[in-house]
Amino acid sequence: MIITRTPFRISFIGGGSDLKDFYSKKKGAVLSTTINKYMYISSHPFFNRKVFQLKYSKTELANSLNDIQHPILREVLRKFRIKGGLEISSNADIPAGTGLGSSSAFTVGLLHNLYTSQAKYISKNKLADDACAIEIDILKEPIGRQDQYASAFGGLNIIEFLQEDNVQVEPIAINSADKRKLQNNLLMFYTKIQRSASEVLKKQKSFMADRDKFGLVEEMIPYVYKLRDALYQRQFDYLGEILHKGWCLKKKITKEISNENIDYYYKKALEAGALGGKLLGAGGGGFLLFYCPLKKQNKVRKELKYLFELKFDFDYEGSKVIYIGEDDWGGESGFFE
Repeated sequence: MIITRTPFRISFIGGGSDLKDFYSKKKGAVLSTTINKYMYISSHPFFNRKVFQLKYSKTELANSLNDIQHPILREVLRKFRIKGGLEISSNADIPAGTGLGSSSAFTVGLLHNLYTSQAKYISKNKLADDACAIEIDILKEPIGRQDQYASAFGGLNIIEFLQEDNVQVEPIAINSADKRKLQNNLLMFYTKIQRSASEVLKKQKSFMADRDKFGLVEEMIPYVYKLRDALYQRQFDYLGEILHKGWCLKKKITKEISNENIDYYYKKALEAGALGGKLLGAGGGGFLLFYCPLKKQNKVRKELKYLFELKFDFDYEGSKVIYIGEDDWGGESGFFE
């Protein structure tokens, strides 16, 4: 058995600029961090050597690659030319459709697991790039490239998106004490709304042809670097201001980003003392993130008492292999052609 652990991410500013419709014209950039909430993928030889047993939100028993219903599983297994006799299971700390990049964490973790099964080293950059190829190039999902790189690399980073699909990752090298202070001023609440990021992003992608909508995303990019500089100068409260500015800009792109309930909770949090916040992910539901000084946090919690608060810490490792067991088939598992 092999088990991989791949982190989810929270994105502070720059979302939308990782779409090819944007970065093919202007450089995109986001500032994000991974957190200690994970996607776990395990692979194990299956007793029936001619079929696949796949366990995620449901269980599939497939006789061939073409029979596999889960698109990411099907295309990743096709990439590795798996013949059968394999069981794959996934477990996650957070449900899908909540704005934390779960789909890409799944893809990155699955690729990492199967490369390990082949006893092949894969760099973080190659791992993220392969995940993008599966999701964007093969499956034609209308998503960007930030989630795959965040999950593969881990940590607090600026991720830049350049022409020719080139991506650069710049770690934010503040010290451990400052990272703890930063994360201690963040609160996250579940809105209890799950949504398809793909549907929201399809609409956002189409708006990139609109000069005004494109300009709203472009307006976010300088804030990525202003926030980086503020973090190095230990001006952490600036994150609250940046989150609020970014959220206001993002809401102008499409009405699908927010709704009446989300706007209500956001307003309540700011009135209680949060300096800024945003809805994570594509929009429409999932988790609300707020920057709030410690002395105001209990008041915010009281105002949002009907929402579930998710406690978290930052993650700095990215996708990793956490277990490699003995080969139950004596080293001749026959997964690969």
